[in-house]
Amino acid sequence: MTTDQAAVHESAPPLPAPPAAGILQRPYLLVTVGACALVFLAAFESLAVTTIMPVVSRELDGAALYALAFAGPLATGVIGMVGAGNWSDRRGPVAPLYVSVAVFALGLLVAGTAESMPALVAGRLIQGLGGGAMTVALYVVVARAYPAVLHAKIFAAFSAAWVIPSLVGPFAAGLVAQLASWHWVFLGVVVLVVPALAMLVPALRRVRSGPEDQPVPWAFGRLAWAALAALAVLGLNLSAGVPVAGPLMAGAAVVVALLAVRPLVPRGTLTARRGLPSVILTRGLVSAAFFGAEVYLPYLLVERYAFSPTFAGLTLTGGALAWAAASGIQGRLGGRLGSPAAVRTGSLLVLAAIVLALVTTAVGWPAAVAIFGWILAGGGMGLMYPRLSVMTLALSTPDTEGFNSSAMSISDSLGGALALATTGIVFTALTTTAASFAGVFALTAVIAAAGVAIAPRVTD
Repeated sequence: MTTDQAAVHESAPPLPAPPAAGILQRPYLLVTVGACALVFLAAFESLAVTTIMPVVSRELDGAALYALAFAGPLATGVIGMVGAGNWSDRRGPVAPLYVSVAVFALGLLVAGTAESMPALVAGRLIQGLGGGAMTVALYVVVARAYPAVLHAKIFAAFSAAWVIPSLVGPFAAGLVAQLASWHWVFLGVVVLVVPALAMLVPALRRVRSGPEDQPVPWAFGRLAWAALAALAVLGLNLSAGVPVAGPLMAGAAVVVALLAVRPLVPRGTLTARRGLPSVILTRGLVSAAFFGAEVYLPYLLVERYAFSPTFAGLTLTGGALAWAAASGIQGRLGGRLGSPAAVRTGSLLVLAAIVLALVTTAVGWPAAVAIFGWILAGGGMGLMYPRLSVMTLALSTPDTEGFNSSAMSISDSLGGALALATTGIVFTALTTTAASFAGVFALTAVIAAAGVAIAPRVTD
């Protein structure tokens, strides 16, 4: 056990439990169900909005703000992550969790009652702020409410709670929008947030607060850098609509985002220093590669192979099922599967899947090759995502759990956002459909290869 791990165990005792207790046994049952419910609702809302946004845009005449409705929450989420991480280090995760859930619910209410596209985008920005903060606060709750031996299992449950909505979310959202109104896709989640948080209250009363002898100061500088990073992400997403200065604007946005993120992650992250910095960087790279490619896979099947949208979407369902299954397997294996080995294996599977999609596009292989590849990608993500979370907490001390958890979430968010914006620019810049898809998968394959190269550095 490292010195940092010993500090976590000595200074942040988890809830008392017999050694054989699991995450669905006392005293963890309610906190597990409540935390997973919040993760599920955040994931459902994200996927549901993707389904109903064309209807919303048409009804509210909001085509000009369509992209911002997706980019905005990613950007404001970075600010929420940094704020919640700093607050959790100062006073513990309880107050940040309550406030973040309230802000998330407020954003849902604003979006659900919106009668114009600007009002809906405002609600989405508030949602992103609360959702980003809620993610970080939940990670710190895990660090302080569960013993280290259960971390792999609870993070596997979080992964499953995020993946399951991909199976039912789009269909359920479309049904609600068709039978009632798209407004209820937002408002219905508000109703479910309250009981989910209520289940956490008993456990949160016993969660330790922050250090009292030397309280962590407010990091206003990091909040300013987070705001700058958020603006850079928004600028990159909007640069495609600028006819002449777009490429220059995109390049400047990437540079600003990388400069702004440096104070928000552990020192040495951008240079892949061994240990925690490489854990955080690997998380961002695999997120960028996976989600940057995933968006275009159904599009490829519809455009090149004449799949129906519903059938093409089943490809993502296969990847989601593989993600959930691999998460469960690594949770059951526990210490029998080392975290570094899980990260190396997972990153290789993601790279292999994207290469299969690239070759399928370039030489016209059957669509089944790319579909099978995406099942491999889902399995790879399921193997390494929970273990990267476990390693982040294991390499944290009680007064850095919030900062490191926020750094991991920021790496996730910025990695995916930058990749999606860049692949969008590549896709529109190339002249033929085949070249556009090949360009996207080639770019994401390069990102995945960088993740594979850095994965061995996650250990000191």
